[in-house]
Amino acid sequence: MPRDNSLQARIIGLFNVRREELMPVLLSGAFFFCVLTALMLLRPARDALGMQRGIEAVRWLFVGTALVTLIANPVFGWLVSRFRRLQFIGLTYLFFAASLAGFFLLLTLAPEAVGITSGQVFYVWFSVFNLFATMLFWALMADRFSLEQSKRFFALISVGGTLGAIFGPWLASVLARPLGTPALLLVSAGFLVLALILAWAVAHGQGASCEHSPGPENQSIIGGSAWQGIKAVFRSRYLLGIAGYVILMSIMATLLYFTRLQMVAALGHDMDMRTAMFARIDLLTQVATLVLQAVFAGKLMKRFGVHVTLMLLPLTVALGFIGLAVIGTLAMLIVFEAAFRAIQRAITRPARETLYTVVGREDKYKSKAFIDTFGYRGGDVAGAQVEGLLGRLGMGLAGLASVAVPMALAWAALGLWLGRAQQRIVRETPASAGSAPDSTQASVRASDADPSSTTRSPS
Repeated sequence: MPRDNSLQARIIGLFNVRREELMPVLLSGAFFFCVLTALMLLRPARDALGMQRGIEAVRWLFVGTALVTLIANPVFGWLVSRFRRLQFIGLTYLFFAASLAGFFLLLTLAPEAVGITSGQVFYVWFSVFNLFATMLFWALMADRFSLEQSKRFFALISVGGTLGAIFGPWLASVLARPLGTPALLLVSAGFLVLALILAWAVAHGQGASCEHSPGPENQSIIGGSAWQGIKAVFRSRYLLGIAGYVILMSIMATLLYFTRLQMVAALGHDMDMRTAMFARIDLLTQVATLVLQAVFAGKLMKRFGVHVTLMLLPLTVALGFIGLAVIGTLAMLIVFEAAFRAIQRAITRPARETLYTVVGREDKYKSKAFIDTFGYRGGDVAGAQVEGLLGRLGMGLAGLASVAVPMALAWAALGLWLGRAQQRIVRETPASAGSAPDSTQASVRASDADPSSTTRSPS
């Protein structure tokens, strides 16, 4: 046979994607690109607005965000129970797009009503928006692709998100002056609508090797209780372990976040300067993330497994806080934060999302929503309070490291356990590597209690 030297063939060989999988992967990457573009258009302004009343106020904004996500979870659970997959995904994205249009109208029709309080409302709203938008994306990915596929190209799909995270701030810098800042809200809403169209294409697209391909089961209403996802987390050691991993990661991210706020605040009180500094850190992070995703991420999971991959970020955090305690400069902080975010987004996030490929569809959406929203923001609150307590006790970066390093080591051990637990589930229920159908969504809970009791039929 003649050798195929086409660009498509080279892409397939380079990224270990089969020909029939290429279109679903490209559509998924474009979907994530639109989601991250919509988010990153607005993120630097969110951080600057949140600091208007000082760093102590940001800690309370974290509490407000956690409460809002706790309230939102049963509402989202109700949507999942009553509507088909694309219907509740569409309703969620359209709600956030409509909210952006509402903020636009407020800024343009009643600018005198915009102040510190409205800025804090936007901070909380954006934080909830950020969590639900990305959670829904990854939930659909875990529902659409198998465990074997997720290891091969979740990192590749993440490249689309990274490109969006780079494109968003650039687009904001280009459009802010000619269109005005309020118009960026409408641009962000437009990207959300485009993301919804691509979500439909991903869910209904063809791909012979995509085991979670469209079918009556995957298009049916999931049903169940609005609270089922929350209950499931506390009944399953596996789901509870994922929640613990997310909470520890969030605590570490929050400790690093407030350290950054403290150092940036020390530079001055000018909001434009702070916004520019945050934007530079974001840009450096995205570039580092892109390099890791394109070169290392997929190969790490394939060669070393999910359990080793999940340990990489905790070990980086332990070394980073030690380095911060020893050096203690803004430059060191920027390097540490860039490494943290890059590894988190390029390596840890795809690896963590593969954990959901072996659970039932109800857990993919309901339990995942609770873990990725309230679990994440609960960790934010805990981290903010720990950082505040250390500050009140007069403990500097060395004191912070003395708390963070042991937690990071425990976090690494939990990542190792989760990867091994996923391997056990796959060995005990071979069908879980391909799918996790609705009819046996309690399978993970069953495997926690008694491996022999696990039954799961193929989709």
